[in-house]
Amino acid sequence: MSLGLPSRLPGAPSVGELIRGPAPTFSFEFFPPKTPAGEQLLWQAIRELESLRPSFVSITYGAGGTTRDTTVAVTERVATETTLLPMAHLTAVNHSVAELRNVIGRLAGAGISNILAVRGDPPGDPMGEWVRHPDGILYAEDLVRLIRAAGDFTVGVAAFPYKHPRSADVETDTQHFVRKCRAGADFAITQMFFDAEDYLRLRDRVVASGSDTPIVPGVMPVTRMATIERSAQLSGAPFPPALLERFERVAGDEEAVRALGIETCVDMCARLLDEGVPGIHFITLNRSTATREVWQQLAPAEVATAA
Repeated sequence: MSLGLPSRLPGAPSVGELIRGPAPTFSFEFFPPKTPAGEQLLWQAIRELESLRPSFVSITYGAGGTTRDTTVAVTERVATETTLLPMAHLTAVNHSVAELRNVIGRLAGAGISNILAVRGDPPGDPMGEWVRHPDGILYAEDLVRLIRAAGDFTVGVAAFPYKHPRSADVETDTQHFVRKCRAGADFAITQMFFDAEDYLRLRDRVVASGSDTPIVPGVMPVTRMATIERSAQLSGAPFPPALLERFERVAGDEEAVRALGIETCVDMCARLLDEGVPGIHFITLNRSTATREVWQQLAPAEVATAA
Protein backbone atom coordinates (compact mmCIF):
# COMPACT_ATOMS: atom_id res chain seq x y z
CA MET A 1 0.00 0.00 0.00
CA SER A 2 1.39 3.40 -0.96
CA LEU A 3 2.15 5.92 1.77
CA GLY A 4 1.09 8.66 -0.60
CA LEU A 5 4.45 10.42 -0.44
CA PRO A 6 5.06 13.24 -2.98
CA SER A 7 8.23 11.53 -4.13
CA ARG A 8 8.57 12.79 -7.67
CA LEU A 9 8.33 16.42 -8.67
CA PRO A 10 6.39 17.08 -11.88
CA GLY A 11 8.73 16.86 -14.85
CA ALA A 12 11.68 15.65 -12.77
CA PRO A 13 13.82 13.12 -14.66
CA SER A 14 14.14 9.51 -13.62
CA VAL A 15 17.53 7.82 -13.41
CA GLY A 16 15.90 4.65 -14.74
CA GLU A 17 14.56 6.46 -17.80
CA LEU A 18 17.97 8.01 -18.46
CA ILE A 19 19.71 4.64 -18.20
CA ARG A 20 17.21 3.08 -20.60
CA GLY A 21 17.63 6.01 -23.01
CA PRO A 22 19.34 5.93 -26.41
CA ALA A 23 22.74 7.26 -25.23
CA PRO A 24 24.95 5.90 -22.44
CA THR A 25 24.79 7.75 -19.16
CA PHE A 26 27.83 9.12 -17.32
CA SER A 27 27.44 9.49 -13.57
CA PHE A 28 29.48 9.99 -10.40
CA GLU A 29 29.34 8.51 -6.90
CA PHE A 30 30.23 10.43 -3.74
CA PHE A 31 30.22 9.48 -0.06
CA PRO A 32 29.02 11.60 2.88
CA PRO A 33 31.84 13.41 4.73
CA LYS A 34 32.53 12.80 8.40
CA THR A 35 34.68 15.89 9.09
CA PRO A 36 34.66 19.57 8.07
CA ALA A 37 37.75 18.94 5.92
CA GLY A 38 35.99 16.03 4.27
CA GLU A 39 32.97 18.19 3.59
CA GLN A 40 35.15 20.80 1.89
CA LEU A 41 36.76 18.10 -0.27
CA LEU A 42 33.35 16.68 -1.22
CA TRP A 43 31.89 19.98 -2.33
CA GLN A 44 35.02 20.93 -4.22
CA ALA A 45 34.73 17.67 -6.16
CA ILE A 46 30.99 18.15 -6.74
CA ARG A 47 31.48 21.68 -8.08
CA GLU A 48 34.36 20.63 -10.34
CA LEU A 49 32.50 17.62 -11.75
CA GLU A 50 29.21 19.50 -12.11
CA SER A 51 30.68 21.27 -15.14
CA LEU A 52 30.90 17.92 -16.93
CA ARG A 53 27.09 17.74 -16.87
CA PRO A 54 26.76 14.12 -15.69
CA SER A 55 23.48 12.29 -16.16
CA PHE A 56 23.13 11.92 -12.37
CA VAL A 57 25.16 11.57 -9.18
CA SER A 58 24.74 9.21 -6.23
CA ILE A 59 25.40 9.62 -2.52
CA THR A 60 26.34 6.51 -0.55
CA TYR A 61 25.05 5.42 2.85
CA GLY A 62 27.45 4.54 5.66
CA ALA A 63 27.69 1.01 7.01
CA GLY A 64 24.96 0.38 9.54
CA GLY A 65 23.34 3.70 8.69
CA THR A 66 26.22 5.60 10.28
CA THR A 67 25.86 8.47 7.80
CA ARG A 68 22.08 8.34 7.42
CA ASP A 69 21.41 11.98 8.28
CA THR A 70 24.44 13.18 6.31
CA THR A 71 23.40 11.17 3.26
CA VAL A 72 19.96 12.74 3.30
CA ALA A 73 21.39 16.23 3.92
CA VAL A 74 23.99 15.98 1.14
CA THR A 75 21.48 14.53 -1.32
CA GLU A 76 19.01 17.29 -0.50
CA ARG A 77 21.69 19.96 -0.92
CA VAL A 78 22.71 18.52 -4.28
CA ALA A 79 19.04 18.61 -5.32
CA THR A 80 18.51 22.22 -4.24
CA GLU A 81 21.87 23.94 -4.73
CA THR A 82 23.27 22.36 -7.92
CA THR A 83 22.12 21.49 -11.41
CA LEU A 84 22.78 17.79 -10.71
CA LEU A 85 20.20 15.00 -10.49
CA PRO A 86 20.85 13.16 -7.20
CA MET A 87 20.22 9.56 -6.24
CA ALA A 88 20.39 8.51 -2.59
CA HIS A 89 21.71 5.12 -1.48
CA LEU A 90 19.69 3.41 1.23
CA THR A 91 20.74 0.33 3.21
CA ALA A 92 18.81 -1.91 5.57
CA VAL A 93 21.52 -2.57 8.15
CA ASN A 94 20.53 -1.74 11.75
CA HIS A 95 17.24 -0.19 10.65
CA SER A 96 13.68 -1.11 11.50
CA VAL A 97 11.03 -0.89 8.82
CA ALA A 98 9.70 2.23 10.56
CA GLU A 99 13.12 3.88 10.40
CA LEU A 100 13.49 2.99 6.74
CA ARG A 101 10.08 4.49 5.99
CA ASN A 102 11.14 7.63 7.83
CA VAL A 103 14.27 7.99 5.67
CA ILE A 104 12.25 7.35 2.51
CA GLY A 105 9.79 10.02 3.61
CA ARG A 106 12.58 12.54 4.23
CA LEU A 107 13.99 11.90 0.76
CA ALA A 108 10.55 12.26 -0.78
CA GLY A 109 9.96 15.49 1.11
CA ALA A 110 13.14 16.89 -0.47
CA GLY A 111 11.87 15.94 -3.93
CA ILE A 112 14.34 13.06 -4.29
CA SER A 113 12.73 10.23 -6.26
CA ASN A 114 15.75 8.08 -7.20
CA ILE A 115 17.05 5.56 -4.64
CA LEU A 116 19.67 2.81 -4.83
CA ALA A 117 18.50 0.02 -2.52
CA VAL A 118 21.33 -1.98 -0.95
CA ARG A 119 21.14 -4.44 1.94
CA GLY A 120 24.49 -3.12 3.17
CA ASP A 121 27.42 -4.41 5.20
CA PRO A 122 27.68 -4.69 9.00
CA PRO A 123 29.45 -1.69 10.58
CA GLY A 124 33.10 -2.21 11.46
CA ASP A 125 33.62 -5.44 9.54
CA PRO A 126 32.13 -5.65 6.02
CA MET A 127 32.61 -9.42 6.09
CA GLY A 128 31.21 -9.88 9.60
CA GLU A 129 28.00 -11.72 10.35
CA TRP A 130 24.96 -9.97 8.88
CA VAL A 131 22.34 -9.66 11.62
CA ARG A 132 18.80 -8.67 10.76
CA HIS A 133 17.26 -5.87 12.84
CA PRO A 134 14.44 -7.39 14.97
CA ASP A 135 11.93 -5.14 13.20
CA GLY A 136 13.85 -4.86 9.95
CA ILE A 137 14.13 -6.65 6.63
CA LEU A 138 16.38 -9.46 5.52
CA TYR A 139 17.13 -8.96 1.83
CA ALA A 140 17.63 -6.14 -0.66
CA GLU A 141 14.58 -7.34 -2.58
CA ASP A 142 12.49 -6.60 0.53
CA LEU A 143 13.93 -3.07 0.60
CA VAL A 144 13.03 -2.63 -3.07
CA ARG A 145 9.43 -3.60 -2.32
CA LEU A 146 9.31 -1.25 0.68
CA ILE A 147 10.49 1.72 -1.40
CA ARG A 148 8.11 0.83 -4.22
CA ALA A 149 5.18 0.70 -1.82
CA ALA A 150 6.06 4.12 -0.39
CA GLY A 151 5.52 6.16 -3.54
CA ASP A 152 6.51 6.88 -7.12
CA PHE A 153 10.22 6.13 -6.81
CA THR A 154 12.78 4.92 -9.31
CA VAL A 155 14.74 2.14 -7.62
CA GLY A 156 18.16 0.75 -8.45
CA VAL A 157 20.00 -2.20 -6.93
CA ALA A 158 23.60 -3.38 -6.66
CA ALA A 159 25.20 -6.01 -8.90
CA PHE A 160 28.44 -7.92 -8.38
CA PRO A 161 30.40 -8.82 -11.54
CA TYR A 162 32.53 -11.39 -9.73
CA LYS A 163 29.81 -12.40 -7.24
CA HIS A 164 28.76 -11.10 -3.87
CA PRO A 165 31.29 -12.18 -1.20
CA ARG A 166 28.46 -13.81 0.77
CA SER A 167 27.10 -15.80 -2.17
CA ALA A 168 27.95 -19.49 -2.25
CA ASP A 169 28.60 -19.50 -5.99
CA VAL A 170 27.99 -17.55 -9.18
CA GLU A 171 24.72 -19.32 -9.98
CA THR A 172 23.24 -18.54 -6.57
CA ASP A 173 24.41 -14.94 -6.84
CA THR A 174 22.71 -14.57 -10.23
CA GLN A 175 19.46 -15.95 -8.81
CA HIS A 176 19.57 -13.44 -5.94
CA PHE A 177 20.19 -10.60 -8.37
CA VAL A 178 17.32 -11.55 -10.67
CA ARG A 179 14.96 -11.72 -7.66
CA LYS A 180 15.95 -8.15 -6.73
CA CYS A 181 15.17 -7.04 -10.26
CA ARG A 182 11.80 -8.78 -10.30
CA ALA A 183 10.93 -7.19 -6.95
CA GLY A 184 10.75 -3.89 -8.82
CA ALA A 185 14.23 -2.61 -9.63
CA ASP A 186 14.48 -0.32 -12.66
CA PHE A 187 18.24 -0.73 -13.10
CA ALA A 188 21.41 -1.92 -11.38
CA ILE A 189 24.86 -0.46 -10.77
CA THR A 190 27.78 -2.80 -10.22
CA GLN A 191 30.34 -2.85 -7.49
CA MET A 192 33.68 -1.71 -8.91
CA PHE A 193 35.67 -4.15 -11.03
CA PHE A 194 38.90 -4.03 -13.03
CA ASP A 195 38.31 -6.52 -15.85
CA ALA A 196 35.66 -5.90 -18.51
CA GLU A 197 35.16 -9.64 -18.92
CA ASP A 198 33.78 -9.86 -15.37
CA TYR A 199 31.03 -7.41 -16.29
CA LEU A 200 30.28 -9.05 -19.63
CA ARG A 201 29.96 -12.48 -18.02
CA LEU A 202 27.56 -11.01 -15.44
CA ARG A 203 25.44 -9.45 -18.17
CA ASP A 204 25.32 -12.71 -20.11
CA ARG A 205 24.26 -14.64 -16.99
CA VAL A 206 21.50 -12.20 -16.19
CA VAL A 207 20.15 -12.18 -19.76
CA ALA A 208 20.25 -15.99 -19.81
CA SER A 209 18.13 -15.93 -16.63
CA GLY A 210 15.43 -13.98 -18.44
CA SER A 211 16.05 -10.53 -16.96
CA ASP A 212 16.42 -7.40 -19.10
CA THR A 213 17.26 -5.02 -16.23
CA PRO A 214 19.98 -2.64 -17.48
CA ILE A 215 23.23 -2.97 -15.55
CA VAL A 216 25.53 0.06 -15.35
CA PRO A 217 29.23 -0.68 -14.73
CA GLY A 218 30.72 0.95 -11.63
CA VAL A 219 34.37 1.83 -12.21
CA MET A 220 37.24 3.52 -10.39
CA PRO A 221 40.71 4.24 -11.78
CA VAL A 222 43.61 2.90 -9.75
CA THR A 223 45.71 5.89 -8.70
CA ARG A 224 47.72 4.26 -5.90
CA MET A 225 49.05 0.79 -5.15
CA ALA A 226 47.01 0.89 -1.93
CA THR A 227 43.86 0.65 -4.04
CA ILE A 228 45.05 -2.68 -5.42
CA GLU A 229 45.84 -3.92 -1.93
CA ARG A 230 42.26 -3.15 -0.87
CA SER A 231 40.62 -4.30 -4.10
CA ALA A 232 39.17 -7.53 -2.70
CA GLN A 233 37.49 -5.58 0.11
CA LEU A 234 36.32 -2.82 -2.24
CA SER A 235 35.04 -5.04 -5.06
CA GLY A 236 34.54 -8.48 -3.58
CA ALA A 237 36.91 -9.85 -6.21
CA PRO A 238 40.65 -10.49 -6.45
CA PHE A 239 42.57 -7.97 -8.52
CA PRO A 240 43.20 -9.38 -12.05
CA PRO A 241 46.65 -11.08 -11.96
CA ALA A 242 47.76 -9.93 -15.42
CA LEU A 243 46.86 -6.33 -14.60
CA LEU A 244 48.58 -6.62 -11.23
CA GLU A 245 51.83 -7.55 -12.98
CA ARG A 246 51.66 -4.34 -15.03
CA PHE A 247 51.24 -2.23 -11.90
CA GLU A 248 53.99 -4.06 -10.03
CA ARG A 249 56.48 -3.12 -12.77
CA VAL A 250 55.97 0.58 -11.95
CA ALA A 251 55.11 0.25 -8.24
CA GLY A 252 58.04 2.45 -7.16
CA ASP A 253 56.90 5.41 -9.28
CA GLU A 254 53.72 7.08 -7.99
CA GLU A 255 53.17 9.10 -11.17
CA ALA A 256 53.63 6.01 -13.34
CA VAL A 257 51.11 4.08 -11.22
CA ARG A 258 48.59 6.88 -11.59
CA ALA A 259 49.15 7.19 -15.34
CA LEU A 260 48.74 3.44 -15.79
CA GLY A 261 45.58 3.52 -13.70
CA ILE A 262 44.05 6.23 -15.89
CA GLU A 263 45.11 4.41 -19.07
CA THR A 264 43.72 1.03 -18.05
CA CYS A 265 40.45 2.55 -16.80
CA VAL A 266 39.97 4.42 -20.09
CA ASP A 267 40.68 1.26 -22.07
CA MET A 268 38.23 -0.79 -20.01
CA CYS A 269 35.49 1.82 -20.26
CA ALA A 270 36.00 2.15 -24.02
CA ARG A 271 35.64 -1.62 -24.35
CA LEU A 272 32.47 -1.58 -22.27
CA LEU A 273 30.96 1.24 -24.32
CA ASP A 274 31.77 -0.67 -27.51
CA GLU A 275 29.90 -3.60 -25.96
CA GLY A 276 26.80 -1.44 -25.55
CA VAL A 277 26.69 -0.81 -21.79
CA PRO A 278 23.90 1.56 -20.71
CA GLY A 279 26.34 3.91 -18.98
CA ILE A 280 29.43 4.32 -16.83
CA HIS A 281 29.22 5.12 -13.12
CA PHE A 282 32.45 6.59 -11.70
CA ILE A 283 33.29 5.94 -8.06
CA THR A 284 35.10 9.19 -7.22
CA LEU A 285 36.09 8.79 -3.54
CA ASN A 286 35.16 12.49 -3.39
CA ARG A 287 38.00 13.52 -5.69
CA SER A 288 37.57 14.93 -9.15
CA THR A 289 40.92 14.87 -10.97
CA ALA A 290 41.27 11.22 -12.01
CA THR A 291 37.57 10.92 -12.81
CA ARG A 292 37.71 14.02 -14.98
CA GLU A 293 40.74 12.70 -16.88
CA VAL A 294 39.04 9.39 -17.65
CA TRP A 295 35.74 11.04 -18.55
CA GLN A 296 37.34 13.55 -20.92
CA GLN A 297 39.08 10.77 -22.84
CA LEU A 298 35.77 8.91 -23.21
CA ALA A 299 33.30 11.72 -23.81
CA PRO A 300 32.35 12.88 -27.32
CA ALA A 301 34.69 15.66 -28.43
CA GLU A 302 32.01 18.32 -28.48
CA VAL A 303 30.89 17.47 -24.93
CA ALA A 304 34.43 17.43 -23.57
CA THR A 305 35.13 20.80 -25.19
CA ALA A 306 31.99 22.35 -23.73
CA ALA A 307 32.93 21.10 -20.26
